[in-house]
Amino acid sequence: MMASPATTEEMSIERGSADDLDAVMAIMERAFGTLYGEAWTRSQCAGILPMSGVSLRLANDRRSGKQVGFSLTRSVADETELLLIAVDPDHQRRGVGRLLLDDMVEEARARGMHRAHLEVRDGNGAMTMYLAAGFAQIGRRRKYYHGSDGSTFDALTFTRQV
Repeated sequence: MMASPATTEEMSIERGSADDLDAVMAIMERAFGTLYGEAWTRSQCAGILPMSGVSLRLANDRRSGKQVGFSLTRSVADETELLLIAVDPDHQRRGVGRLLLDDMVEEARARGMHRAHLEVRDGNGAMTMYLAAGFAQIGRRRKYYHGSDGSTFDALTFTRQV
């Protein structure tokens, strides 16, 4: 049975802070496997949050009151970059990631940004969502991700106008 898509009535997207790192780390731990080396450490997240232009956004399930996803972005000049996006596996494939991605684009537009960038591991299922949201591949970084088993994976870079 397919899960029903998330709606803005069921989800709220709100600004996060360093106080939300426990929830961010729990979501990231559940969402990112260890094979690909994509997850950030707590100290990496804590270190970037106070920097100028960095924004943490949380997807909250209004029914349960739980935080089920997040995005972390950085804006410089007139461009914004999606640094991390994750959705708890129990809420994946319901549109939560797309709500977070659309929120990033709306926030960027509201702040006068003109372009959004992101990077994703080649083969990551989220690429379908990025393409549907208007992102286009512009580059490839060979052997960028290093898996826990010694394997390497390319990173693909995407961009779109906001």
